[in-house]
Amino acid sequence: MRKAYLQLHGAVLLAGMTGILGRLITLNELMLVCYRLLLTAITMWVIFSWRKAIHSISGSIRAKIIMAAVFAASHWITFYGAIKYSNVSIALVCFALVSCFTALLEPLILRKKLNLIELGLGVVTLFGVYLIFHFDTRYKWGIILGVFSAFFAALFPIINREVLKKTNVETLLLWQQSFGFIFVLLIIPFYNLSVGTIRWIPSWSDIGWLLVLSWFCSVWAFQLSGAALQKLSAFTINLAFNLEPVYGILLAFLVYREDQLLTKWFYIGFCLILAALLMHLLLAQQLKKKFEVTSGLN
Repeated sequence: MRKAYLQLHGAVLLAGMTGILGRLITLNELMLVCYRLLLTAITMWVIFSWRKAIHSISGSIRAKIIMAAVFAASHWITFYGAIKYSNVSIALVCFALVSCFTALLEPLILRKKLNLIELGLGVVTLFGVYLIFHFDTRYKWGIILGVFSAFFAALFPIINREVLKKTNVETLLLWQQSFGFIFVLLIIPFYNLSVGTIRWIPSWSDIGWLLVLSWFCSVWAFQLSGAALQKLSAFTINLAFNLEPVYGILLAFLVYREDQLLTKWFYIGFCLILAALLMHLLLAQQLKKKFEVTSGLN
């Protein structure tokens, strides 16, 4: 069990490192995501084909995966764009808005009852981001892109959960990375027209960091979380990944000393967001215990 927890938090830490690597890689956000998806897709094709883990899927499932792939790629593009236009800490604070958008979007898409507690905690998170934005306008475009990133990040897991009822996670990830890469290729000409000429060829250092991003923070992180899932519940996995922004911000403080670049309003807003996150974790834990007790009585 201890090994499973170490694997889980290793996966979360690797996920938190993506922001650090996004700043290290000098390519713009679109080409960064393009190469990341290409390398990850190729690696997954090799590994999952060797393991014979790829299942055939129907046309309707493929359409849902394409939709999720577009949202996932849009999330990564706007996330790395937020880092380029501001810094890692700002991008990850905005990423915490995923809970707010999920509380709104999941009931609409799946036609479920609105959870007022989750919505309330999401509003607290939104207010935390507002405090940072209102009192520190240096990172305006980074915050705007970060908000869009959180919106897209809330959308594709909702679709993924529906897809996983029909196929396995390896098939979903493989096709999601592949379709995401195709989507990015299709929008490059339009992106080029809007922002001017972009650099296509990464430097040698960029190639090295892209390999780290793809092999360690994507493929290996998936392997670790998958191994942990064999011993731990999906509930525990989801709770741990809610800590990704916290891990990422602490890494940004340690590596880039971003704590020296931020105003007091960042810390006030971040504390509000962290309080909402902790409250959500506690409430979710209580609901799990209540469900277990009820199930045991039945």
